Amino acid sequence: MLRILRILAKIALVFVIVSVLWVGLYRFVPVPFTWTMAGDLLAGRSVTKQWMPLSAMDPDMPRAAIAGEDARFCEHHGFDWKGIASAAYSNAQGKRLRGGSTISQQTAKNVFLFQGGGYIRKAFEAYFTVLIETLWGKRRIMEVYLNVAETGIGTYGADAAALRYFHHDASRLSPTEAGRIAAVLPLPKKREAIDPHGFVRRHGNALSRYVGVVRRSGLDACLK
Repeated sequence: MLRILRILAKIALVFVIVSVLWVGLYRFVPVPFTWTMAGDLLAGRSVTKQWMPLSAMDPDMPRAAIAGEDARFCEHHGFDWKGIASAAYSNAQGKRLRGGSTISQQTAKNVFLFQGGGYIRKAFEAYFTVLIETLWGKRRIMEVYLNVAETGIGTYGADAAALRYFHHDASRLSPTEAGRIAAVLPLPKKREAIDPHGFVRRHGNALSRYVGVVRRSGLDACLK
């Protein structure tokens, strides 16, 4: 039993060292690929991505992401407990299922983990969320998120989305364009930002209005 415990301890130590180095590397280096992208390739789909630093991106894009995905992004330390509790209550009432994941959690999942996986994946997601909050900081988290998040079938990142849907890069986005890209983020394989209908149009238009609220309320202050 002691021998087994020593082996497990060594495995855990190696995992911690490797994961810290991995996260530390991505603090400075653009993320080249993710498991979700690999899944697209295995499914026979092409992958379109274009890295753009946050400093070059239109500031309305992160504002739209905050409005649509994580209003408390600049306030929490990776986990929005109020949002999680609210989502759990809403789901328990039988309303439309909601997630409580923050942008930090989504970034950790997108960069370091597979999709799916249940509670085990959630445990690793929490671990990597703590790491990126500690080693990256908010601005880098948002930068990575807006470059690796799926924004359509085989399309990754806000810049690739802007080129696909609006035929110009993400350095100049109108609030409506930023809102529509943000509206695609929860279900990128089922939604289109170009000529959207139904929920994407309504939600995208709402997010375009909330962009100004985020700016005026300073909800994006941690990105400056």
